[in-house]
Amino acid sequence: MPEQHKIDYQRIETAIRYISDHFKDQPSLDDIAQIVHVSPYHFQKMFTEWAGVSPKKFMQYLSLNHAKALLRKRKSLQDTALETGLSGTGRLHDLFINIEGMTPGEFKNGGAKLQINYSFSHTLFGSIIVASTSKGICHLHFENNEMTALRNLQSRFPNAVFIQAEDHYQLEALSLFQKNWHNLKEIKLHLVGTPFQIKVWESLLHIPLGSLATYGDIAESINKPKSARAVGSAIGRNPIAFLIPCHRVIQSSGNLGGYMWGIDRKKALIGWESAQINIHDDTIG
Repeated sequence: MPEQHKIDYQRIETAIRYISDHFKDQPSLDDIAQIVHVSPYHFQKMFTEWAGVSPKKFMQYLSLNHAKALLRKRKSLQDTALETGLSGTGRLHDLFINIEGMTPGEFKNGGAKLQINYSFSHTLFGSIIVASTSKGICHLHFENNEMTALRNLQSRFPNAVFIQAEDHYQLEALSLFQKNWHNLKEIKLHLVGTPFQIKVWESLLHIPLGSLATYGDIAESINKPKSARAVGSAIGRNPIAFLIPCHRVIQSSGNLGGYMWGIDRKKALIGWESAQINIHDDTIG
């Protein structure tokens, strides 16, 4: 490793240790940069390159994890905010909304009072679990083992009431896997995620059936052209397979890239959709 890289690595290591030890004091960028003896501008750039996130975002993640631990111990929102180094519940609220996509109160009750219906089904592409609230589909995953599928769903909404029942939202969603895809009603979704994640997922809904887009295309579509990596991370956390078509996103090189439910399934989904387009065009012709 070149000498300058060693120095930079040591600075980042020192900065991470300092932030981890002092995040409750919410140190400023200037404070942290001074510790490692570089300018705030240079430190911001260097830290982001080495750690993959900005110093502010890194500190927010530490603060969020600490706040979660306190809320799990049934601490009040006010006490949690103060013990995390935040000035009040308003900042705690903003922290949870911006990163976790839910309020501190919602995290604390873990989906309490929320009723979620779920059912299992078999599709051309494997077994799935599909779940819905009174607002729409909130979860759809490919999974062969029903117990594993249910545990994954419950981990997202630990205090919700789960009922194994098929409702009209689920039936409409399952109809997407049938050949009459072009005569579907509008399917309602209940998305739970950060504002950025939801913006990315909404963008995926605009990729036409039978078409593909790159991570860069999605970043451009949400006016964040330099955020392809963050877009990839948001796509990787898509909770609703197929309905939110993350399988239509590929790398700019033309490679298919990753897929939470397996690259072979991604190939099958893309191929099947292309075939449906061709069948529809032949019918019209």
